Parts: sequence; structure tokens; C-alpha cells
Amino acid sequence: MNQRRGERQNSPAAYNVILKLPQGDSPYVRAKHVQLVEKDPEGAIVLFWKAINAGDRVDSALKDMALLMKQQNRADEAIEAIKSFRDRCSKQAQESLDNVLIDLYKKCGRIKDQIELLKQKLWMIYQGEAFNGKPTKTARSHGKKFQVTVEKETSRVLGNLGWAYMQMRNYTAAEVAYRKAQVIEPDANKACNLCTCLMKQGKQEEARSILCDVIQGNISGYEDPRLRNRVNELLRELEPPQEAVFTSTVMDGHEGGPDQFVKEWTRPHRMRRLPIFEEILPLRDQLAC
Repeated sequence: MNQRRGERQNSPAAYNVILKLPQGDSPYVRAKHVQLVEKDPEGAIVLFWKAINAGDRVDSALKDMALLMKQQNRADEAIEAIKSFRDRCSKQAQESLDNVLIDLYKKCGRIKDQIELLKQKLWMIYQGEAFNGKPTKTARSHGKKFQVTVEKETSRVLGNLGWAYMQMRNYTAAEVAYRKAQVIEPDANKACNLCTCLMKQGKQEEARSILCDVIQGNISGYEDPRLRNRVNELLRELEPPQEAVFTSTVMDGHEGGPDQFVKEWTRPHRMRRLPIFEEILPLRDQLAC
């Protein structure tokens, strides 16, 4: 009986259930089988190409192939594939493909391309085009579904934008992005990144004040041991008195610090906006290069 049970578990039908493989014998189905059952990434990539060319589940095939290429250190190829074939994908798939592209740009060190795409995503949110115009979307992580709000997505994208500007050592722009993210949805991780931006600009007292808010529990996330260690490291860096020296590059040719270029980049818009954007300034103009 145990032998029969083992045979049933190793049958193709069992694999389909366990690995949630699609049914059928199309190029896309074969690609998923080769990827997940045979564990042959290169063979799966070839079959995903065939699925795209055959018009078989192109949305999923292109995304799955790009992610598999990323795992195989072929991120540059994945970028070109998305750019070449995304016009064959549905409108609903474009936002997901943008998220994949952002990760690929990050992996390749193409920070300027990453920044440009993040700003486009913010502009779409501002215009009410994110989530196909809905206030929430269903996402999946580790096999579990959960709801993502526009506010949470905006804060996430702003945090990624702040990180990208930090890699460019443009701490002024990073500070603006992180401050706006904290207005929408504060968390300790982005607070620590904001402190780093402030410290790089010689704004030690402002950084210390934000860290105090984190320690006092006014910002969520401090319960994470890794964040506690990071807060302690930042506090140690703040201990010795340092002469305030502004080391950030001036963003986009603007002078006068964040307040000045935020004012200059702001322009009125007549379009209908989501409620969250009544609380923060327009973002595309503020972060335009």
C-alpha cells in the first residue's frame, strides 16, 4: 500500500497539484514542468521563448522567463526580452512587468534606468492609473494572498526611489523620497535610511531626533532585531561631535536644499486625484531629471 501511495505522489497529476502546475500540453505548460519538476532552468527558458512566440499565455511566459533569467545571471537578456515582447502582453500585465524590470535594473546596477521607471510608477499612481484604477490589488507572497493599498504601494515605491538615489550619492533627493514615504506609511527601516541621508548632509540633530522616535516606538518595525542593531550602529556614529558638512550633490541643477526644489518642482494639476495625493506634493516634477 505504501508503494502505491508513493506512486500516486510521483505521478504527473500529483506534481500538478503539489507544484500548482497548469493543465495541458502547450509550450507554456511544458516550460513550467521543465522548470519546476525537471529542474532544468536553461531548458525551461527555451520553452518559455517558444510559448511567447506561439502566443501561449504570453503574460505569464514573459514574466516567468525574465525571473528565471535573473536567477541564471542573465539579467541583461531579461531586460531586453521584456522590452521586446511586452507589447504582446495585456494591459493588466504591464505593472507587474515594470516591477520585474525594476528588480532587473537593480541587479545590473543600472540605477538611472531604475530611477526613471520608479518615477513613472509614481506618476501612474498620481494619475490614478495604478492597480487599474482600483484602491487595492491582490498580491501573493510565499503562496499566500494579501491586499496591497495604493498608500502602501506609494510608500514602497518611494522607499525604492530613495534607495536608488542613495546609490547615486544624491542624498538630497533620497531625503525627499524617504520623507514623503514616511508621511504616507512610516516604518523603522525607511527611517534609518532617512537618518543616513541626513547624516551624510551633516544634519546630525535631525537624524538623532528620528532615531529617538524609532526607539520610543512611534514608528513601526523597531521590534525587528536587525533594525535594533542598525539603530544602535547609527547612534554610535552620531556619538562623537562632528562638524556639519553638506556632502550631497545638488539635484537636477537646483540650489537651496530640499525645500527650494520641492517648491520649484510643484505645479498645479486639474486631473482627478486619489485621496492620498491630497496629502503629498506631485512627485514626477519633483523627481524629474
